[in-house]
Amino acid sequence: MGEALLYKDADTINVTVPTGGYTSGQVLQLPDGRAAYVEGLRSLDAGEQASLQVRGQVTLPKTANLNILKGCKVWFDRSANTATPLRAEAGGDFYLGIALYDSLAAAATVTVMLNEEPVPTIDLLRDVSDTVLVKTAGTPSLSMLPGCARMQFSNTAEAQKVDMLSRHSLPIDIPFIAEFEVNIVDSGDAAAAAVDINIGLANNTHASDGDAITESIFMHVDGADTNGAVNINMESDDGTTEVAATDTTKDFAAGTPFTFWIDGRDLTDIQVYVEAVNVLPASVFKLNAATGPLKILAHMEKGANDTLADGWINRAIVRAMDVE
Repeated sequence: MGEALLYKDADTINVTVPTGGYTSGQVLQLPDGRAAYVEGLRSLDAGEQASLQVRGQVTLPKTANLNILKGCKVWFDRSANTATPLRAEAGGDFYLGIALYDSLAAAATVTVMLNEEPVPTIDLLRDVSDTVLVKTAGTPSLSMLPGCARMQFSNTAEAQKVDMLSRHSLPIDIPFIAEFEVNIVDSGDAAAAAVDINIGLANNTHASDGDAITESIFMHVDGADTNGAVNINMESDDGTTEVAATDTTKDFAAGTPFTFWIDGRDLTDIQVYVEAVNVLPASVFKLNAATGPLKILAHMEKGANDTLADGWINRAIVRAMDVE
């Protein structure tokens, strides 16, 4: 016998249907963690043989009122039996694949390339990055932990800055979608001018003031008078047009991760999403006058104040595309 003998098509797995049966098209998670769906046009009873498909382009019901952009990761929400771009920390949601097309809030379905993974052009946690800590006597820090980066300020009453700037960059004329998941555990206990957190894309970093960066589009959080500012703001500056930090009307809870996306497929009207909801659609965030190139930047700063701050970056990627 040769070294290899075809057993069956690798994209199809045959199993015996358990008690309770399967319905046609039912989505399941395999023992190896992959997603699969039940092939065929009829329901199957316990004891019958079922063919489970693990590849291909499949259309599934989508969680209501959420946007899914093409190329985004999609999970299966067991509690609702729907596809979602937001993975819950509890409940056993499992990975489905990547969205083949945009599926906006009003859409009832999304088409997914089953078990495929996106390929980021730039990944802040995967690729080489630079950081410069600004301090005098304190101990601000950048820590790399499993699956995340953590930026912290010490309680020394001095100006401090922690940042993380990707070495790799993207020319300004290439369409992109950027995806972020952040967890702001502590946004400071001082007045708004003392702590600023900016996360997004920029042409450079700055030693003390993220707003002084000449070209950028950021998610922006101000420090608060009490621990845990809640407003999630967005802002942009392309060297010609500046859109000041604007409240998205979406809030965060200290210690609870949230996602935001920057859709740069049209630099004259960049759309932003918080928790898969299109926020500030009428606000014209733009980068069309920028010269770039753009890098991923996480930037946290404070003035001469003894406040602490603590921000986690769980995901920060850019997907560039020649075909929109």
